[in-house]
Order: sequence, then C-alpha cells, then structure tokens
Amino acid sequence: MEADDQLPFVAPDLISNPEPRCPCLLLLDTSTSMRGSPIAELNQGLVTFKDELMADRMATQRVEVGVLTFGPVMVQSDFQTPDQWNPPSLVANGDTPIGGAVEEGLRMLEARKQLYRSSGISYYRPWIFLITDGGPTDSWQNAAALVRAGDNDQRKSFSFFAVGVEGANMDILARISHREPLRLQGLRFRDLFAWLSSSLGGVARSQPGDAVALPSPSGWASV
Repeated sequence: MEADDQLPFVAPDLISNPEPRCPCLLLLDTSTSMRGSPIAELNQGLVTFKDELMADRMATQRVEVGVLTFGPVMVQSDFQTPDQWNPPSLVANGDTPIGGAVEEGLRMLEARKQLYRSSGISYYRPWIFLITDGGPTDSWQNAAALVRAGDNDQRKSFSFFAVGVEGANMDILARISHREPLRLQGLRFRDLFAWLSSSLGGVARSQPGDAVALPSPSGWASV
C-alpha cells in the first residue's frame, strides 16, 4: 500500500473552510397527518431557515444543516453549510417511525463528528431538532435511552430538542427528550426556524465549549 493511500479522507468542504462546525440535524415528521397546511408551512419554514442563516456571515461559515425525514425514514440532505444546503420540498406520506428516525439520525451525526475529528476540525456541541405532529408508530424506547445518554451535562454529545405540532403525543416526547418538549403555537414554523437560526448564530459567534444563552421561544412555542 502506498503511503498516500493511508491518509484519512478529508471532505473538500472541510479543506476549503476549516472553521469550527456547529452541526444541526433536523428530524422532520412527514407522515400522512402532516398533509396540507402543516407540510406547506414546514417547507416555508425551511426556506426561512436558509435565508436567516445566509444573512449571518459567521453562521454561513460554521453552521451545518442535515435533514432526515420520517414517514418513512429518509436522509434528505447530509450536513452542509447554508451556502451549499438547499431546503428540500417535503411531501407528506406514511407513518411516524420516530424511534427509527432518532437512531438513524444519531448514526448520521456520529459519522459527521468522526469526519471532523479525522480532518482536524473542531466542533460545537451538535443540535438535534425533532418536529412531529404524532406519536411513534415503531419502538422508541431504545431511541429514548440513546438520547438521554448523549444529552447530559457529563457527555455533552449533543443537545436534543423536541417540538410537538398539534396532535403530537407530548407525553412520549417528554420520555424521549431530556429537555421539556415544546408545543408549537399553530403552524408557526417560520418563527420556529427564525429562532433556531438566531440561536445557532449565537453559538457560531462563540468558542467551542462556551455556554451560550438562548433567546426565549415564547414567540412560537409553549411548554
């Protein structure tokens, strides 16, 4: 084996932009119950998310967005900076396999973190954002155990947030998420994603490991 063959793979985007990364994984419910206005407003929210991130120079360089949908579980886009990421146009169909989505999302996130490490790129504590209007139609207990093991003050593997749209099983979301799940007010997805982009922008302007105060979600959610 040649010496060059033993060098670790470094993604071209990490070579051209060696800034620390703040990965944000969106786990989005696209089950049948999201048809109509909910999926339309969710799609508009994703467009708002990109626009808001692109307006923040530091967030454009440091935030990475990954999207995984469930109904069925499908990776819509791997982690990309906002200038490379294009919001998908989601279609509602299928059931609500939240457990499978969380487990696949954690595998996807761990693969990205391993790539950062092998490329010598530092990174912030990743964010995982789960949005659903229902309850799991698959086994979710193992996913809940993985979330609670990773999202704690000792390991700090990631920060997990759960948002329930009208009709969501908030009791199960509370058993999955270490944090109290938030209930979306109506279909205010655009306000949610504006808040998320602002919060990630604050993280991106800090140093990895720093504590960052988040704005209140009171404009779009309630506990």
